[in-house]
Parts: sequence; structure tokens; C-alpha cells
Amino acid sequence: MLGVCLFLLRCETARVHALSCALFTVYCITLVVNIIACLAWWIGGGSGVNFGLAILWLILFSPCGYVCWFRPAYKAFRSDSSFNFMAFFFIFGAQFLLTVLQAIGFSGWGACGWLAAITFFSTNVASAVFMLFPAIMFTMSAVTMLICILRVHKIYRGAGGSFQKAQDEWNSGAWRNPPSREAQYSNFSGNSLPEYPTVPNYPPGNQWP
Repeated sequence: MLGVCLFLLRCETARVHALSCALFTVYCITLVVNIIACLAWWIGGGSGVNFGLAILWLILFSPCGYVCWFRPAYKAFRSDSSFNFMAFFFIFGAQFLLTVLQAIGFSGWGACGWLAAITFFSTNVASAVFMLFPAIMFTMSAVTMLICILRVHKIYRGAGGSFQKAQDEWNSGAWRNPPSREAQYSNFSGNSLPEYPTVPNYPPGNQWP
């Protein structure tokens, strides 16, 4: 039964990890598309500040997203580390809120969202059409991020994670290099199962007690 539970948990973890990997890739592509749309915005009569900020967001969020939430998610899935789960929820939650703001598209934020694209139709239709693409992609990214957060939280609760456990990992330093699920399971099995001889020993002849 324990093996079946571990197998199902591993399958769910693999699916969520694949989702987070695809999400990270799509978000980076969205930032590249946003640069092109901000350039079209600038050419159509908008502010060049948006184009400069769009480049900054790509340079900043691509490596930071990988280090700050993608890697903690991988470590959390690999070892059921409550500390890495907490780091993921905190940083990824901030990333989700930022993506929602990017999807809205306030002017001067360096993001071509819905508000910026729709209001720019009265100025330049061609540029506004380009600006719709990152608006759609930011919206899809935000929805996928919300789904990812809910699924990761389900795994976190199912693995018995807690804030107290995260504090213990921080105090002991186990969050730096936590053991994998396989290592934990091997230690559990090796320390818990008694050893028995493979062949029983019988008394010779008929000398039974």
C-alpha cells in the first residue's frame, strides 16, 4: 500500500513539475513577445519607457524566475522539503500577482496588457493588434500559474508539510541539500525491516526438541 501511494504521489508530482517547466518556458516567450509589442507601441506613438522596461523584465525575470521559484519547486518535489515549498509559494505568489498586473496592462509598466491595447486602438490600430498578443499570453500565464499553485498546494498538504517543519529544516540546515524521496524510502525500509535467514535450519535426523 505504501508503494502504491508513493507511486501515485510520484506521478502527480511529475505532472505538476512538467506543468511548472512548461509554464516557465511560456512565460519567458511571453516576455519576448511583449518586447516586440512594446516596440510596436513605441512606433505607433506610445512612450519608449515601456520598451525599455520590457527589455528589463526579460533580463530580470527569466533568470530570477528559474532561481527563485522553479528550482525551489524542483527541490520541494524531489524531497518533500517544506522550506522549499514555502519559498515557492511566497515567490511564485508574488510572480502571479505581477503577471495579473501585466495582463491588465497599466501604461508605463512596460507590459502590453488589455487596458493598454484596447485604449491604443483609437491611436494606432496596427500597433494595438500587436499589443493584443502579449495581453492574451499574460492572461493565459496568470491562469496557468493559479492552477499550478493549487496543484502544488495539494501535493504540499498531502506530503504532510507544515510551517513548523519548514522552520526545523531552516534551523538544521537540511533545506540546502535535502535527501531525495528515494533515499528517504530506502532508509525507512532498511531501518525498519528485520533480517531473516533465507534457508531455515533444521536439526539433523530426528533430533527434534
